[in-house]
Amino acid sequence: MIDVLKELSKAIDERAHSGSKESYVASLFDSGLDQILKKVGEEAVEVVLAGKNEDNHQVIYETADLWFHSVILLKYRGIEPSDVLAELEKRLGRSGLEEKENRKS
Repeated sequence: MIDVLKELSKAIDERAHSGSKESYVASLFDSGLDQILKKVGEEAVEVVLAGKNEDNHQVIYETADLWFHSVILLKYRGIEPSDVLAELEKRLGRSGLEEKENRKS
């Protein structure tokens, strides 16, 4: 799984700075943060809607779109997917309640 994220991150880097008018990723980078955030929001809503249905494949498909656009957001902000994975790793073994309590302080 980590290899897939590394490859995706690398491909997004290459496409974002390619200057290609035919690259979806380049067009999002050129459009700026607001457009990227809009796409992440749209994809999140699509995951929620898919989750309400009984088609697991649709949930997987929409979640892949959300993850893809989330990685675009990360790369736009200069954040590596590995930074998010490191944060998740730190949370392993901690209860969700403990994690929420730590955010308050």
